[in-house]
Amino acid sequence: MDHLPHRYPMLLVDRVLEVVPGERIVALKNVSINEPYFAGHFPHIPVMPGVLMIEALAQAAGILAFRTLGQAIDPHSVFYFVGIDAARFKRPVGPGDQLRLEVRIRRVRSGIWQYDAWATVDEHRVVEAQLMCTMRRIDRSAAQTS
Repeated sequence: MDHLPHRYPMLLVDRVLEVVPGERIVALKNVSINEPYFAGHFPHIPVMPGVLMIEALAQAAGILAFRTLGQAIDPHSVFYFVGIDAARFKRPVGPGDQLRLEVRIRRVRSGIWQYDAWATVDEHRVVEAQLMCTMRRIDRSAAQTS
Protein backbone atom coordinates (compact mmCIF):
# COMPACT_ATOMS: atom_id res chain seq x y z
CA MET A 1 0.00 0.00 0.00
CA ASP A 2 3.09 2.25 0.21
CA HIS A 3 3.34 2.06 -3.58
CA LEU A 4 -0.33 2.47 -4.60
CA PRO A 5 -2.88 5.16 -3.78
CA HIS A 6 -5.75 2.69 -4.25
CA ARG A 7 -7.83 1.42 -1.36
CA TYR A 8 -10.84 -0.90 -1.06
CA PRO A 9 -12.73 -1.58 -3.24
CA MET A 10 -10.25 -0.51 -5.95
CA LEU A 11 -7.09 -2.03 -4.46
CA LEU A 12 -6.67 -5.14 -6.63
CA VAL A 13 -3.27 -6.43 -5.52
CA ASP A 14 -3.41 -8.56 -2.38
CA ARG A 15 0.21 -9.64 -2.11
CA VAL A 16 3.52 -9.09 -3.85
CA LEU A 17 5.53 -12.29 -4.20
CA GLU A 18 8.58 -10.99 -6.00
CA VAL A 19 9.97 -7.72 -7.33
CA VAL A 20 13.11 -7.26 -9.36
CA PRO A 21 13.34 -3.45 -9.70
CA GLY A 22 13.88 -2.38 -13.28
CA GLU A 23 12.73 -5.76 -14.54
CA ARG A 24 9.60 -7.55 -13.25
CA ILE A 25 7.02 -8.19 -10.55
CA VAL A 26 4.88 -11.16 -9.53
CA ALA A 27 1.81 -10.46 -7.39
CA LEU A 28 -1.49 -12.07 -6.39
CA LYS A 29 -5.14 -11.05 -6.45
CA ASN A 30 -7.51 -13.37 -4.59
CA VAL A 31 -10.93 -13.27 -6.21
CA SER A 32 -13.72 -13.55 -3.63
CA ILE A 33 -17.50 -13.81 -4.02
CA ASN A 34 -17.61 -10.76 -1.73
CA GLU A 35 -16.15 -8.51 -4.47
CA PRO A 36 -18.71 -5.71 -5.00
CA TYR A 37 -18.95 -6.19 -8.80
CA PHE A 38 -20.23 -9.78 -8.56
CA ALA A 39 -23.65 -8.57 -7.39
CA GLY A 40 -24.31 -7.05 -10.79
CA HIS A 41 -21.84 -8.56 -13.28
CA PHE A 42 -23.53 -11.75 -14.48
CA PRO A 43 -24.94 -12.58 -11.02
CA HIS A 44 -26.17 -15.97 -12.22
CA ILE A 45 -22.60 -16.87 -13.36
CA PRO A 46 -20.19 -14.51 -11.54
CA VAL A 47 -17.33 -13.39 -13.80
CA MET A 48 -14.61 -10.88 -12.93
CA PRO A 49 -14.83 -7.98 -15.40
CA GLY A 50 -11.94 -7.94 -17.87
CA VAL A 51 -11.33 -4.26 -17.24
CA LEU A 52 -10.63 -5.08 -13.58
CA MET A 53 -8.15 -7.79 -14.55
CA ILE A 54 -6.34 -5.18 -16.66
CA GLU A 55 -6.52 -2.74 -13.72
CA ALA A 56 -4.97 -5.36 -11.40
CA LEU A 57 -2.09 -5.77 -13.88
CA ALA A 58 -1.70 -1.98 -14.07
CA GLN A 59 -1.57 -1.73 -10.28
CA ALA A 60 1.19 -4.36 -10.22
CA ALA A 61 2.99 -2.31 -12.91
CA GLY A 62 2.63 0.78 -10.71
CA ILE A 63 4.21 -1.01 -7.77
CA LEU A 64 7.07 -2.10 -10.04
CA ALA A 65 7.58 1.47 -11.28
CA PHE A 66 7.67 2.96 -7.78
CA ARG A 67 10.03 0.19 -6.57
CA THR A 68 12.25 0.73 -9.62
CA LEU A 69 12.43 4.46 -8.88
CA GLY A 70 12.95 3.82 -5.15
CA GLN A 71 9.94 6.00 -4.30
CA ALA A 72 6.74 5.70 -2.33
CA ILE A 73 3.54 7.38 -3.50
CA ASP A 74 3.04 11.00 -2.60
CA PRO A 75 -0.08 13.18 -2.71
CA HIS A 76 1.22 15.06 -5.74
CA SER A 77 1.85 12.13 -8.12
CA VAL A 78 -0.46 9.88 -10.10
CA PHE A 79 0.45 6.90 -12.26
CA TYR A 80 -1.89 7.00 -15.30
CA PHE A 81 -2.69 4.63 -18.13
CA VAL A 82 -1.75 6.07 -21.50
CA GLY A 83 -2.39 2.95 -23.55
CA ILE A 84 -3.50 -0.65 -23.59
CA ASP A 85 -2.58 -2.75 -26.62
CA ALA A 86 -3.09 -6.36 -27.62
CA ALA A 87 -5.42 -7.12 -24.70
CA ARG A 88 -6.69 -10.69 -24.88
CA PHE A 89 -8.98 -12.51 -22.47
CA LYS A 90 -8.40 -16.26 -22.59
CA ARG A 91 -10.65 -17.66 -19.84
CA PRO A 92 -13.26 -16.35 -17.40
CA VAL A 93 -12.17 -15.64 -13.83
CA GLY A 94 -14.59 -16.14 -10.95
CA PRO A 95 -14.93 -16.43 -7.18
CA GLY A 96 -12.32 -18.67 -5.60
CA ASP A 97 -9.73 -18.07 -8.33
CA GLN A 98 -6.34 -16.61 -7.54
CA LEU A 99 -4.89 -14.35 -10.22
CA ARG A 100 -1.12 -14.56 -10.48
CA LEU A 101 -0.16 -11.17 -11.94
CA GLU A 102 3.11 -10.95 -13.86
CA VAL A 103 4.47 -7.75 -15.35
CA ARG A 104 7.77 -7.12 -17.12
CA ILE A 105 9.16 -3.74 -18.09
CA ARG A 106 9.52 -3.62 -21.83
CA ARG A 107 11.11 -0.15 -21.90
CA VAL A 108 10.97 3.31 -20.36
CA ARG A 109 11.37 6.31 -22.64
CA SER A 110 10.39 9.96 -22.28
CA GLY A 111 8.48 9.21 -19.08
CA ILE A 112 6.38 6.46 -20.71
CA TRP A 113 6.65 3.03 -19.14
CA GLN A 114 5.83 0.10 -21.43
CA TYR A 115 5.06 -3.31 -19.99
CA ASP A 116 4.23 -6.84 -21.05
CA ALA A 117 1.62 -8.07 -18.59
CA TRP A 118 -0.35 -11.26 -18.07
CA ALA A 119 -2.25 -13.14 -15.40
CA THR A 120 -2.74 -16.82 -14.83
CA VAL A 121 -5.08 -18.98 -12.76
CA ASP A 122 -3.74 -22.43 -11.93
CA GLU A 123 -0.96 -21.91 -14.51
CA HIS A 124 -3.48 -21.16 -17.30
CA ARG A 125 -3.15 -17.72 -18.89
CA VAL A 126 -6.43 -15.82 -18.45
CA VAL A 127 -5.47 -12.34 -19.69
CA GLU A 128 -2.55 -10.63 -21.40
CA ALA A 129 -1.86 -7.11 -22.60
CA GLN A 130 0.78 -4.54 -23.37
CA LEU A 131 0.36 -1.61 -21.00
CA MET A 132 1.68 1.93 -21.22
CA CYS A 133 1.67 4.24 -18.20
CA THR A 134 3.18 7.52 -17.10
CA MET A 135 3.68 9.31 -13.83
CA ARG A 136 2.43 12.88 -13.57
CA ARG A 137 2.61 15.54 -10.91
CA ILE A 138 -0.80 16.96 -10.03
CA ASP A 139 -2.00 20.07 -8.25
CA ARG A 140 -4.36 18.59 -5.65
CA SER A 141 -6.08 21.90 -4.99
CA ALA A 142 -6.98 22.27 -8.69
CA ALA A 143 -8.11 18.62 -8.85
CA GLN A 144 -10.44 19.04 -5.85
CA THR A 145 -12.14 22.16 -7.19
CA SER A 146 -12.96 20.81 -10.65
